[in-house]
Amino acid sequence: MEKLKTVSAKAAILPLALMLLAFAACGSGGDNSQSKPVDMAWVPGGSFQMGSASGRDSDERPVHTVTLSGFWMGRHEVTQGQYHALMGGNPASGYGVGNDYPVYYVSWYDAVRFCNALSEQEGLAKAYTVNGTNVTWNQNADGFRLPTEAQWEYAAKGGDGSPGNYTYSGSDNVGDVAWYSSNSGSGTHAVGTKAPNGLGIYDMSGNVWEWCWDWYGSYSSEAQTAPQGASSGSYRVSRGGDWSYPAGYIRSAYRDLGSSPSSRNYGVGFRVVRP
Repeated sequence: MEKLKTVSAKAAILPLALMLLAFAACGSGGDNSQSKPVDMAWVPGGSFQMGSASGRDSDERPVHTVTLSGFWMGRHEVTQGQYHALMGGNPASGYGVGNDYPVYYVSWYDAVRFCNALSEQEGLAKAYTVNGTNVTWNQNADGFRLPTEAQWEYAAKGGDGSPGNYTYSGSDNVGDVAWYSSNSGSGTHAVGTKAPNGLGIYDMSGNVWEWCWDWYGSYSSEAQTAPQGASSGSYRVSRGGDWSYPAGYIRSAYRDLGSSPSSRNYGVGFRVVRP
């Protein structure tokens, strides 16, 4: 510690000046804000009750026990800035545009390609092998991917034991945590501007729907470990609701039939996970 105290003032000023110059060169917005890294929250493993006995739709039943290993999940929906920086364009238009707004008008395949591109950029093994419309999940890979529907609901509910047993992700008061039809002003909003849930994850209720890995299928009453949805289907699941939907559709347990994986919608984006 004594050596640190004897550093001359001139020597200490130089590194500080260089840091300030670097900060000034980056600026406070523009292209620099596009390159913000994906901020991840750790979701500890555990078990929870998936579904809702009182849900509005029968496909939320039967409620069943699901056990998951821990995983990393993006604190925010992938933003337009992040998508543009990696993929070379921003498909969003008309319903909120900005680097910190969630990306939308992205297909499930677009989301898969983003995950692989992000993995490649970070030097990680790609989670997906893509051959036309055939996508295979390489489950030993350490790269980025879409959450399973079970992982999504587990994280939205707050993880092991579903702390608080909240209706929405982090609260029973929808306006605290979500942009939805009653408060959105007919468009998306910058990510992270509502309160997070107990895991420090934002916007899992409202703003934009989020693509999941799974083909849409019915629930089983049996306890399951790391379920991955139906083996095949016509629609990939999306979760969480968007800015144009009323509160009943943005509950943590609400299931959307999803869409064709090639479809692009003004209310659908995604977030990423890692093993």
